[in-house]
Amino acid sequence: MLILIIGISIGVIILPMFKKQNPIPIFHTTTPPVKYISTNDPYSVALRTVDSQFLNNSRQTPITEAVKVVSPTVVGINVLQIQQYQSRNWLFDDPFFRHFFPETSEHVVKGLGSGFLISADGYIVTNEHVVNQAAQIVVTLPDGKKCDAELVASDYISDIALLKIDAKEPLPFVTLGNSDDLIIGEWAIAFGNPFGLFDMGQPSVSQGIISAADRDFGRQSDSRVYKDMIQTDAAINSGNSGGPLVNSFGEVIGINTFIFSGSERTGTSIGLGFAIPINRAKKIIRELREYGKVNRRFRTGVEIENLTYTLARYLGLRTIDGVIISNVESNSPASRAGLKVGDVIIEINENIIRNTQDVWDVIENSDAKGGDILNLKIFRKNKYLKLSLRLQEIK
Repeated sequence: MLILIIGISIGVIILPMFKKQNPIPIFHTTTPPVKYISTNDPYSVALRTVDSQFLNNSRQTPITEAVKVVSPTVVGINVLQIQQYQSRNWLFDDPFFRHFFPETSEHVVKGLGSGFLISADGYIVTNEHVVNQAAQIVVTLPDGKKCDAELVASDYISDIALLKIDAKEPLPFVTLGNSDDLIIGEWAIAFGNPFGLFDMGQPSVSQGIISAADRDFGRQSDSRVYKDMIQTDAAINSGNSGGPLVNSFGEVIGINTFIFSGSERTGTSIGLGFAIPINRAKKIIRELREYGKVNRRFRTGVEIENLTYTLARYLGLRTIDGVIISNVESNSPASRAGLKVGDVIIEINENIIRNTQDVWDVIENSDAKGGDILNLKIFRKNKYLKLSLRLQEIK
């Protein structure tokens, strides 16, 4: 009995030493090891498989689907610009010497931006300021391939440019959406090449919402005109200019253009980014492709003059603010709009008109072109009326 008891005791002590123990894992993964799944319980295995599929499916959202569709169409743009500088030298600070010995120097400046393919044969849309005065334009595709790009045409005022690369085979391209159908608060996805990160292999993606629409900034100090701009809080940084702003359907609704930055030196995002609405861009792109420029010539068929105190009193107006119509051509946009001689234009597109200069300022600030509509508020026979004047393009 003593020998039996001693043997059992030794066995109890030694047996765990030979028993295989589960090792402590080095790290934990999201996929459970197979050995922890009971193969004797088919229901347990099926349940875990269903849960795994559910979790994977839940990661796929409209945002990820849109990114999957649009990413292959986004390009990075690297630019070399030759800029000339006029240097000042006191030895030649004289009109006579400056005429024969101009002190100029050239500097090579590197720039970067973004763009997106709009056709299978290699047409690319970007901002004009990205390729302004470019001596060389190099486009980087999402697969890392670099191509020299040709500037087909550009429009400085609207800040839109059209590029072309030689396509050896059909390229993926975006679908242009409808920027007149935006919902404030809906998802917005910005693609691009912030700080040149595209060179590392793929476009950067940031996501936010449509914060506002129809933001009019008018004519800037550099003569560019930004109207009906889309505001978004999707992160847009230096290098994102020219990239697409996309909705959750994967449709381009705008061209990322500029930001209000927390720092003028770094150009970092503070959640105030602005994009050119794609419906406005469509018209520009079409003209750049077909004619190589944008036609801003139009006809109204109306002549206007400033009001005088005597004329204002005769018409029943208390001020001389506004312009009076002195002539309306027959069979013209003005006559079709219902305008008549003696009408006083008080407002154009909700801008108060005080004199003829205000009229031209509104037209310039809105970058009006043939086909655009001017909404007028007029004074006629002691009544205020609202009329719409469609500008007629002059070819």
